[in-house]
Amino acid sequence: MSDGRAIALDMNQAGERRQDLRRVLRELVRNKAALGGLLVLLAVVASAVLAPVIAPYDPTAQEITRRLKPPGWAAPEAGLNLLGTDHLGRDILSRIIFGTRISLIIGLSAVAVAGTLGTLLGLVAGYRGGRVDDLCMRLTDTMLAMPFILLALAVIAVLGPSLRNIIFVLGITGWVSYARVVRAEVLTLRTREFVAAAQALGGGSRRIIFRHLLPNVLTPVIVIATLEVARMIILESALSFLGLGIQPPTPTWGGMLADGRAYLSTAWWLATFPGVCIMLTVLGINLLGDWLRDVLDPRLQV
Repeated sequence: MSDGRAIALDMNQAGERRQDLRRVLRELVRNKAALGGLLVLLAVVASAVLAPVIAPYDPTAQEITRRLKPPGWAAPEAGLNLLGTDHLGRDILSRIIFGTRISLIIGLSAVAVAGTLGTLLGLVAGYRGGRVDDLCMRLTDTMLAMPFILLALAVIAVLGPSLRNIIFVLGITGWVSYARVVRAEVLTLRTREFVAAAQALGGGSRRIIFRHLLPNVLTPVIVIATLEVARMIILESALSFLGLGIQPPTPTWGGMLADGRAYLSTAWWLATFPGVCIMLTVLGINLLGDWLRDVLDPRLQV
């Protein structure tokens, strides 16, 4: 009989999960802004994954005889370069497609580092309280007071500009929002009955934090992480624009903006198309993140 009840319970839980999934999908289809953001994000991810297949040219191949050619759709005499060429004759479209990889890798990796660090600190600070909480919060205040560009300059000057170092810089500056939100949630959760019951049953601090508190704070962490990916993409583009990011000839959106700023009056397409890609990607992620917040936060549901 116990086995039958367990099987029935598992079936009920599976049915509830399917109902929740169908509800989320219906709400996604109903929300046109979120659906558009998802389509944009899927297109960006597909471009990053299939870059070697869909890119028409080598993004680093130079052909000086074809430098500063306008977009092919605007000037048929420009040839097969759909979005034109840059000051070294490199195909803009191919460089944008391959630059998508750098933006997504850095954005997702930096969010993973920042989210893990901030969530752990927030859990420990909120649950332990006392001096541990004070120390963690003073550390977050220090990070908030430190200018991002100054820290990036210091770290990159010592370690040098590279993919790993950019992720490190963005990760250690982006954990503060996770820590503060998670700490606030834990301060509320630690007084709940299920935490008191776990303590009464002899559960240790590590078990309570990771088994009982962590699952209950994942919803705000997921929402913050979704929105932070967009911010990390913007920060990576800003660093590349300033010459502190990934170095040439690797194509990045920020680096393409920096290359095009000297040709704004004569070759507008050099900076326009990378800028549009950054804008659309960030907008799509933000729209999807706003919808995800509304879906996952029960306080916003009517």
